[in-house]
Amino acid sequence: MSDARPILLAAGGTGGHVFPAEALARTLIARGHAVRLATDPRGRAFGDRLPEVPVDPVRSATVAPGLLGKLKAATLLGLGYLDASGVLRRHRPAAVVGFGGYPSAPTVLAASRAGIPVLLHEQNALLGRVNRWLAGRAAAIATGFPLQSAGQESRRVEVTGNPVRPAIAAKADAPYPAPTEDGRLTLLVLGGSQGARVFSELIPAAVALLPDGLRNRLSIVQQCRPEDIEACRGRYAAIGADATLSTFFDDVPERLAAAQLVICRSGASTAAELATIGRPAILVPYPFAMDDHQTANARAIAASGGGWLMPQSDLTPEVLASRLEHLYTRPSVLVEAAGAARAAAHPDAADRLADLVLALAGQAAGLRASAATGA
Repeated sequence: MSDARPILLAAGGTGGHVFPAEALARTLIARGHAVRLATDPRGRAFGDRLPEVPVDPVRSATVAPGLLGKLKAATLLGLGYLDASGVLRRHRPAAVVGFGGYPSAPTVLAASRAGIPVLLHEQNALLGRVNRWLAGRAAAIATGFPLQSAGQESRRVEVTGNPVRPAIAAKADAPYPAPTEDGRLTLLVLGGSQGARVFSELIPAAVALLPDGLRNRLSIVQQCRPEDIEACRGRYAAIGADATLSTFFDDVPERLAAAQLVICRSGASTAAELATIGRPAILVPYPFAMDDHQTANARAIAASGGGWLMPQSDLTPEVLASRLEHLYTRPSVLVEAAGAARAAAHPDAADRLADLVLALAGQAAGLRASAATGA
């Protein structure tokens, strides 16, 4: 890049947006580039994990139902646009990277109108609502999956993968612990950042239906909602199952590395972590996700051979127990799926994303230099 202008990242406060932004920031800093973050109050914690990245506050709001909700959101997004315009004037970034979600919208919109090159990063297999709205203003779109409906953006889309947090990347080479004929069988159950209530009811019921010899070999590690954990613990105790339950695990990378099978939702960050470490999963998409994007993610994983899509609406204890018995009694199926999951990973996602944004910034710098010399 021919000048020292910073790269400005625009991201919201959810992990799905913040983790890739944080990974990109670390990569750019390691290459000697200055980075800033524009976000709303939900994203301020980013600065705690990466204090070398200055945080610029930009107001935003999720569009809520009803006329009053829409008016309030429009007002806050308009104020955010003014905030973002001020940030751009003060810091003159070489490029802006938007990670989706309403908190990224004011900054991306202001950058496009100021003639600053914009790169969008879409973590899911479908463009999110905000990225769809802003796609026409982006010089390029980087994606975690091949987009299932790229539309007019198809010629500007590059699959870079989803960058993962460093603790996950550190486990990328952990060998898969293949099941043995009479050894312990591990099952990791994750429900997103707050657990999934349906798992606390469904999975103990399914485990209860397994043959005694299989159930007695099973070690379950499960995340539960605080209000569900005691009831779930009681269900496992009633059938004598070995279950470790918690409302939060701060060692998910280690838990993933030790797992032979995972049951989880199919958010973009979860999908990227499964692929990076190479663990097969039964994927139960959150049925109320925006535009049903988790089902699109799960379809992509299933198509790669790295997991099995099981929609929540069709899932019963009997169906799940049958799938668990099938997988645990056929270790070769799990080993093959683990390999397929790892083959679908993009361990260099942060580097590929950094290459793309720096290329855009360099092109813009070249255009500025040409304009200054009259070439």
